Amino acid sequence: MQKKILIVDDEPSISLLIEFHLKRAGYEVKCIGNGEAVFDMLQPFRPDLIVLDLMLGKMDGLQVCRKLREQNNAVPVIMLSALQDVTDKIAGLDNGADDYMTKPFSPHELISRIQALFRRLKSIPGSITEISFTINGLHVDVEQRQVFLDDRPVELTPKEFELLLFLCRHKGKVLSRQQLLHGVWDYHFLGDTRIVDVHISHLRDKLEINARSPEYIKTVRNVGYKMYCPHLNSLSFG
Repeated sequence: MQKKILIVDDEPSISLLIEFHLKRAGYEVKCIGNGEAVFDMLQPFRPDLIVLDLMLGKMDGLQVCRKLREQNNAVPVIMLSALQDVTDKIAGLDNGADDYMTKPFSPHELISRIQALFRRLKSIPGSITEISFTINGLHVDVEQRQVFLDDRPVELTPKEFELLLFLCRHKGKVLSRQQLLHGVWDYHFLGDTRIVDVHISHLRDKLEINARSPEYIKTVRNVGYKMYCPHLNSLSFG
């Protein structure tokens, strides 16, 4: 079954170029030119992924992405922008984008990013022996892609879930930012490891809800992060 991709860009030349290459790659594609129309397309088209330009009209890409996440819509989003400063990338990810590409870009690179996102989603749970992880009131259900904190559901974006799961699967091991980039995003961000820091920060905001909450993700100075797990167990059948 064809994956459906919604392109949101107000530059027809860019939309047509992306559409041409995505259709050649086997995807079903729809193009729209403004942010407001995204929400009119969600139900009739049901996109598996959105390619979203940052600089749109009344509702820009950041506002669209933020509204999607506020509605608990976890559709993967790749944000496009001519802005190349790392702070702009962080802003896009901070509002719920799963990836960020700067213009001009190669259509083939975009396809690689899309394939990487779908590959990561498809690979979960990945191992038939891993059913769930539990630590100090935090429960990660691998098969259902759900997270609970003291039996309260925690809403995570697809990338936040994948990052948390990757940390759980390597419980107790210190992982560098580059290892996390490669393991979770399935490619390298050309040394831009602050993207990892943004997602780690989001996870902490959602998991460590007050000063008395357990510190699940530990920072290892000058190295990276690890899942602190004195009582973390992987549960499995048989």
